[in-house]
Amino acid sequence: MSKFDIRGFFQESGKKCGLLLLIDPDRGTPDELSLRASKAEKQGADAVLIGGSFLLNDNMDASIREVKKRTNLPVIIFPGGGYQLSSAADGLLFLSLISGRNPRWLIEEQVYAAPRVREMGIPSIPTAYMLIGSGPATSVTYMSNTTPIPRDKNDIAIAHAIAAEYLGMQAIYLEAGSGASEPVPHELVRAIKAEVSLPVIVGGGIKSLDTVSDLVNAGADFLVIGTAFETFVDEAFLLNVAEAIHGR
Repeated sequence: MSKFDIRGFFQESGKKCGLLLLIDPDRGTPDELSLRASKAEKQGADAVLIGGSFLLNDNMDASIREVKKRTNLPVIIFPGGGYQLSSAADGLLFLSLISGRNPRWLIEEQVYAAPRVREMGIPSIPTAYMLIGSGPATSVTYMSNTTPIPRDKNDIAIAHAIAAEYLGMQAIYLEAGSGASEPVPHELVRAIKAEVSLPVIVGGGIKSLDTVSDLVNAGADFLVIGTAFETFVDEAFLLNVAEAIHGR
């Protein structure tokens, strides 16, 4: 089997927008998480992101392996730190938190992780990680000790996105935060897409079809959904979400 091309996946999804399931190894056993991924695959997910703001257990590697046994979905690490790695993954978002000014998340964790990423041979894509204000503080803002970009300051977000492109990043991840009360504004997504050519991934607070439609129409290349797959039991709703994301 040929090695998963993470760059190609984010550059050419073949759909209007891609749907990424986010799972946190702290929110279930490897078996439970793989069952969730299997259901999400049937409901239209295109890939699995796995990671968390911090891990209280050592389930990362086992969870990845179980998801890969139970599904045909690519499994991509979305790391909350340089220690969240596994050679079993198909790819890695090599994140730099460019919206903050905390050197730990700008470069220190990356330096710590880089030799291990190379040794493990994990295909990686340099990704500009930008936190966007979404109401009350989320886990990622608290744990990163950084201030999000105000949700109504498109000019600040655009400047960061342009800087990311000039720095050679290959994707932009706009994050409202897991379980955020408000998603990333679609107007901000549209403004960034008008200024840069990079794929834009959007996650956090996506809980309704209206939000999905707004973000897709604004030009988002991938939407990340986690909490909805954990808490919603209405499979018809999730199928409708997938169809709206894919532009069907």
